[in-house]
Amino acid sequence: MARIVLGTSGWQYRDWRGVLYPKDVPQRRWLEYYAERFDTVELNNAFYRLPERETFAGWRQRVPDGFVMAVKASRYLTHVRRLRDPAGPVARLLDHAAGLGDRLGPVLLQLPPTLTADPDRLAETLAAFPAGQRVAVEPRHESWWTPRIRAVLVEHGAALCWADRLGPVTPTWRTAGFGYLRLHEGSTDLWPRYPTDALRRWVDRIAETYPDTDTYVYFNNDPDGIAVTDAVALAEAARTAGVSVTGTPDISP
Repeated sequence: MARIVLGTSGWQYRDWRGVLYPKDVPQRRWLEYYAERFDTVELNNAFYRLPERETFAGWRQRVPDGFVMAVKASRYLTHVRRLRDPAGPVARLLDHAAGLGDRLGPVLLQLPPTLTADPDRLAETLAAFPAGQRVAVEPRHESWWTPRIRAVLVEHGAALCWADRLGPVTPTWRTAGFGYLRLHEGSTDLWPRYPTDALRRWVDRIAETYPDTDTYVYFNNDPDGIAVTDAVALAEAARTAGVSVTGTPDISP
């Protein structure tokens, strides 16, 4: 059965106070509060600075059993090295993220928009991850949408990260035994909110493409807590469509 594992890209946003976080909950307790209402989060800030293993381990202690933290890979691997000689950066990433233990979810490789398709570098990078580690790849140059790239993803069991920025900007290929979707900004009229019909279309795509497994869905349109309210709206659309979805806060979308 299709299941949406639903969360946001990060949890530490001051303008979420009053939307997700009550005024009487101190910022140092926001992760616990978030993890009582969502079942997953995407660690976006690891892209800028990879936390130490002890930091990951501390987060593991603060979230409940079954909570999943997806980790965005360091830009050193994707933007500085541009996937060259990936073994060292991948090993360092996984050594640090191992502090999460069984809370570690997929690793996201978001590629720079100036990086054109390179199937050999991609294959070498994916081969550096151990079997069983879920990896999603978010290319941002149109040269990546080729049968060769799709075949590399399939061979290594890596998911093409579907991305939406004022509409879909990637193909909706299925290349792995799980899906991964990032929702960056919805519409110009409601920016950055997503219209309900757009969310329904994403639920339908997930149900059609991944009818038998999990799809991780993260909202990255964080200003004013819109990521939270849009997640609640998508969850409602999923339930209406008969698609299983993980927990969301009890707030009005």
